[in-house]
Amino acid sequence: MRRVLSALAVAASVVVALALTGAGDGAQGRSYTLQFDQAFGLVGGADFKVAGVRVGQIEELRLSDGWPPRADVQVVVEDSSVRALREDASCEVRPQSLIGEYFVECTPGQGEELPDGGVVPVEQTHPTIPLDVVANTMRRPTRERFRIILMTLGAALAGRPEDLSEVLRRAHPGFRETSETLRVLARQDDVIERFISDSDTVVAELTERREDIVRFIREAGETAEISASRRDELARTFQLLPTFLAELRPTMRQLGELADAQVPVLRNLRRAGGDLTETFQVLRPFADASQPALASLGDLSTAGRSAIGESREEVAELRELAAGAPALADPLRKYLESLDDRSRSIETDLRARDTAPPAPDKTAYQEGQGFTGMESLLNYFYWQTLSINGFDEVSHVLRFTGIVNDCTDYRVDVDESVPEYCRSWLGPYQPNVTAPDPTGGGQARTAESNTPPPGQDDPSQPPSGLPEPLEEMLGAGAPEQTDSAAPEDDAGPAPGAADEQLLDFLLAP
Repeated sequence: MRRVLSALAVAASVVVALALTGAGDGAQGRSYTLQFDQAFGLVGGADFKVAGVRVGQIEELRLSDGWPPRADVQVVVEDSSVRALREDASCEVRPQSLIGEYFVECTPGQGEELPDGGVVPVEQTHPTIPLDVVANTMRRPTRERFRIILMTLGAALAGRPEDLSEVLRRAHPGFRETSETLRVLARQDDVIERFISDSDTVVAELTERREDIVRFIREAGETAEISASRRDELARTFQLLPTFLAELRPTMRQLGELADAQVPVLRNLRRAGGDLTETFQVLRPFADASQPALASLGDLSTAGRSAIGESREEVAELRELAAGAPALADPLRKYLESLDDRSRSIETDLRARDTAPPAPDKTAYQEGQGFTGMESLLNYFYWQTLSINGFDEVSHVLRFTGIVNDCTDYRVDVDESVPEYCRSWLGPYQPNVTAPDPTGGGQARTAESNTPPPGQDDPSQPPSGLPEPLEEMLGAGAPEQTDSAAPEDDAGPAPGAADEQLLDFLLAP
């Protein structure tokens, strides 16, 4: 069926081309005189066609004044879209139907335009030989009369072979076309010779591919059978073809105008041809350098094709999930807009005024409003963090920790069960841990564990001669001096001794 439609499309294109050959200059109202050797079958009012399309009618038939006498057929153009006839136009008489009707058909030509009232000479016209007249010569008594005429003409024309040849050539266009064909074949003798020599090669190739030929013939038969079964549709197509051609004519006229308008563009493009050539030559190294990248893209496309093939199931699942997305997205949008709307705050809070954006922001603070839902959610994390991590100008206290290990258990007594890595003290002496509390509240020292090394002061005992504020802070009076501790020649503390004792107490290990 596709082949049939293709053939019909080609045929329609040919018909359109023939129909539009005459379109153009607008020859409505013009008349032309067509000279024929004889005008058998033509009558006034018969159709006048150009390239197969009726454009007017025969206005008048008359005999010419010269010798030999000719039949002058005057035609009038009625269609404004037909193109005027040219000097090399050719016309011929054709049968309209089997009942003896005839019309004149012309081919416009390509030469100079004929003026109004122009003449197409007899050398460019072709009369017709009616089939009914030829058939009548086989009947009696016409054939006896025809025999007498031939004998008489033979005697009269015996000495005029050139005139007889000219009459025969003009009597029917087929003779003239046959002579022209023979002349063309004579000029193409080399081509014909090559054609004959190459035909053996063609026949050999056809022999090798005879199965394809047989299949083509079989398919052609099937195509013809299908076409025969669709003859009603095909007939309908040809019935609609004239309407299609009529509608196509304005479009083709517009295409012609477009082609005329493109002439300046094509001229500019021709002038820019040199620059374009230079541009392509400059781009050639870039194109060569981009070949590895294109090859890599090709390899990547192979991997991408595989990945896309594997992701089809995920895409199908996403498509199923997306079907219900609008039902979720709309309530979610409304919920988020409500959270960010300050007019929907549940209580008045002046603290929201300090953190709210300024006007004209839609969430700007107004009197009597509080935090938005989104701000309240963020405030929870902010204030919760501050509540479990207190600090002031002196220290920072972590009230909550999520760390759980061997060191998190609270212990009063320190013994060997406490791991070494849990001890965070610095130095060998820790009050009330490895040594008694210097304030007197600690455990009693033992000689082995709490005896200071030689040359170092005992940190568990306040130094003698401390300032009164320190003695009051420690809750103990100045140690009593014994006879062995007080030197006999003690005349009182040396100047600056109290300051040194305070520094030793604060900074001693």
